[in-house]
Amino acid sequence: MTIPYRQIRAAFTEEAITVYQAYDPAIADPAVAAQRFVPPFKRERMTWIKPSFLWMMYRCGYATKPGQTRVLAVDISREGFEWALRHSCLSHPGDGVDPEVWRRRLRESPVRVQWDPERGPRHNPLSYRSIQIGLSGDAVTRYLDRWTLRITDLTGRVHDIRQALRDGHDITDMLPVERPYPLPDELARITGASERAVPAGR
Repeated sequence: MTIPYRQIRAAFTEEAITVYQAYDPAIADPAVAAQRFVPPFKRERMTWIKPSFLWMMYRCGYATKPGQTRVLAVDISREGFEWALRHSCLSHPGDGVDPEVWRRRLRESPVRVQWDPERGPRHNPLSYRSIQIGLSGDAVTRYLDRWTLRITDLTGRVHDIRQALRDGHDITDMLPVERPYPLPDELARITGASERAVPAGR
């Protein structure tokens, strides 16, 4: 099996896509209770959402890093997700992109996109990339007030997966099922998604 170098893979339905974030209990508890992000969550700051569960596990150390001890699955509308991609700018200019055009779009866009190496269960980098999406300004407002459909605390499940890894078990069946997201051509172009495939697992 081969996987495109830059491909969005996620758990999704016809209406929603699941993204992941990790916070401390002071932010996570009120968010789960209200089913939306509320203070002390700060709207003024850029917030990063990640469709890859294993990349989130790499980032938060399976919910062990300070300030990231609670892992949340946030179901947002696909309409909102695609709005974010449509209004995004790559954090770094891609090949063949006019630097001035890129800098102008960077100033004007409320969303940042970057592609980082996907990670395996033990945080090993893989040969293909995973998308991270940074929301600011109007995009944060839309995320909090319009796009969010459900917030689920996955921390207990994350701890179980970490323990299973430490015990040497196969965790495949414990992970969310992530499929290639059907990205319209326009959004593939804006985000720098690619069709070129690399062998899976390398």
